[in-house]
Order: sequence, then structure tokens, then C-alpha cells
Amino acid sequence: MEKPKAPINSSKTKSALHMAIYGVFAIFTASVFGVYGPVEVTEIGKRIFSDFQPNISFITTTLPLIVLGVFCGWFLGSLVVGIFERFGKRWDRTDDSEKITWFVGAATGVLAATFFITLFSQFPLDKITIGLLDFGLAVLIAMFVIYALHSMRESLPWYRGKVRARRTGIKILDTNVIIDGRVYDVARAGFIEGNIYVPQFVLEELQYIADSHDNLRRQRGRRGLDILKLMQSEFEMEVGVHDRLATDQGDGVDARLVRLAIALGGDLVTNDHNLNRVATLQDVRVLNINDLALSLRPNVLPQEHMEINIVREGNQSGQGVGFLEDGTMVIIEHGKRHIGETHDVVVTQVIQTERGKLIFAEIEEDTGTDGFARRSTPRRH
Repeated sequence: MEKPKAPINSSKTKSALHMAIYGVFAIFTASVFGVYGPVEVTEIGKRIFSDFQPNISFITTTLPLIVLGVFCGWFLGSLVVGIFERFGKRWDRTDDSEKITWFVGAATGVLAATFFITLFSQFPLDKITIGLLDFGLAVLIAMFVIYALHSMRESLPWYRGKVRARRTGIKILDTNVIIDGRVYDVARAGFIEGNIYVPQFVLEELQYIADSHDNLRRQRGRRGLDILKLMQSEFEMEVGVHDRLATDQGDGVDARLVRLAIALGGDLVTNDHNLNRVATLQDVRVLNINDLALSLRPNVLPQEHMEINIVREGNQSGQGVGFLEDGTMVIIEHGKRHIGETHDVVVTQVIQTERGKLIFAEIEEDTGTDGFARRSTPRRH
């Protein structure tokens, strides 16, 4: 039986590669220092002391210079490796669209440099001057091309769906909020401003739901289509004209909606909690119909009095449950035996949950002229 191969330790391989690079730099600088160092030392000595008599030997001059060259090369190698590592990490974090832009800019600069080398060769200039001029022009042209590509990112195919446009105020509707139907009433009340946009893939999802074999889903889909027809007749609404900014890349409807909102600079109108969270994490403005409904509920405080019809039994023993006009649940302690009756209750506690407020209350007691506490008089419906 063949033994399994041991996994390759990437950190050790990386360290060995670094040591090899340091060694190459050290050998190179040691060679340069050893060959040219004694000559330079002699020239410097003669410039400082006119009667300088050099005593060049391997032990006293060349060997120390070689050792110095090793240390300098090692330091230079570590510096170069550090620079390339930082550049590599930043390059890995860079979006692919930015990489393409930088590559196009650099390639354009190199092509322009090839043309200018031929042009500058016609002038009586030395090779160093021609090289410096050509390099400078290549860098300038590359920077100009990169800047020009950045300025028209919204039109470039490799930036499609990734560019955050300026906020336009376009309201993008998702499938759930259309089926819900309350968005029509909110728009009629004037709380939704600007153009309303329905992506084609949202409309296709609505049609798919409307054609479902399940009766409930089919009714929901048809209601959504009816709501869209009403909104289209009363408001300025576009359908599918901007979907090219969020092309289908195998993602779901929610991901495409977020990309579309980023590209259009629009706002998402939804009642989907998960879509709300995902869009908010990507700095997309979300108008949540459920949040609007919660904010419009009356503010109830402890010790406040109200009249409640107790309609059913609560989860805990002895509790009764009633509802406010806006649908807020009110839990009445010891209200089970009063189901079907309307009582004056006093609020004891208000708890805010993700789905709204939960109110706890007790049946109000009033004190008669004889000093004894009496419960409120029940009123049956």
C-alpha cells in the first residue's frame, strides 16, 4: 500500500524562497564591493589626502568590503521582498475590475513608449536621455489612460454592476413588497418619491408564482401583478430598462437587486428582513414597509388605560389576548375567563420585539363609594 505524501508546508517553502533571494542579493553586492570597492577606496583616499599611499590587500581591504557587501545585500534583499509582499497583498485584495484597468493603462504606456523610442532616435540625444524621456512619457500616458478609464467606469463592461453611482432616488421594488400590496397605498399617500423601477427578473418571478400549481401561491402572484398594473397606471414606473447593470451571473434575485441598486444609485423598497440586512451591509439605502408600519403604531406607555376586546386564550395559564386597531397584540393577565368580553385595562409593560410591540396589561379595577375595589364592567359583543 502506497504511503500518503506529507502535505507541503507553505510557510517553510516561503521562508526558503526568501532566504534564496536574500542570498542572491548578498552574493551580488559582495561581488560588486569586492571588485570595485578597493578602486573606489583608493580614489577617495587620493581626493582627501594628496600624499595618500594605498596599501591594498585582501585581508585589510577586500575582505571587509566583501563582508560589508554581504550585509548590504541581505538588507536590500529583505527590503525588496517586503515591498513586493505588501504589493502582492494589496494586489490580491484589489477587485478584478481595477486590475483590468491598471493592465490596460500599463499596456498602453508600453506601446506608446515603443513609438517614442523610434521618434526620439531621430534627434541627436544620448541613450540615457532617450531612455529617461521615454520612461517618463510612458508613465504619464499610462496614468492618463487609467484616469480616463476611471472617469467612465459606468460604461465599461468589466465594471458593470460594481460601480456605485451617485444617488438618483430611483425606487427599486422587490417581489415580496409587490405581493404584499401595501406599497401601492404608501405610494398613493406620497411617501415614495422619484421614479419607480421594477426589474424584469422580478416581473418574471411574479409570473412564475402566478402560474404555480399551488392555489395560495397562484393567488399571491396574481395579486402582485394586479398591484403592478395599478401602480403603472398612476405613477411613473419603468420595467426592465436598466437590467443590463445587473446581468445574471448565477446569483439569486436578492443579489441582483443589490447590484442593481448600487449601479443605479437607487433605493430598495422591500419588506424582506434578510434582503434588508444584506443591502444595508453594502451601503444600499433600504425603505422597509414593515419598519414604516411599526413607526406608525401608537406609542403606548405603562399605566395607560385602554379598552380591549379579549378574543382568545394566551400562551401562559390564565392569560387572555386582545388586539389594538393596528394589530398590536395585548396580553391581559387573568383574562382567560373574560374571553368574548370588552374590558377597560391598564398597561403594565411594553416590550419592543423585531416584529413590533408586545403589550402586557391587567383588567382595570375601580374603587366604589364603599371603598371596595371592583373590576370594570364587562361588555359582551
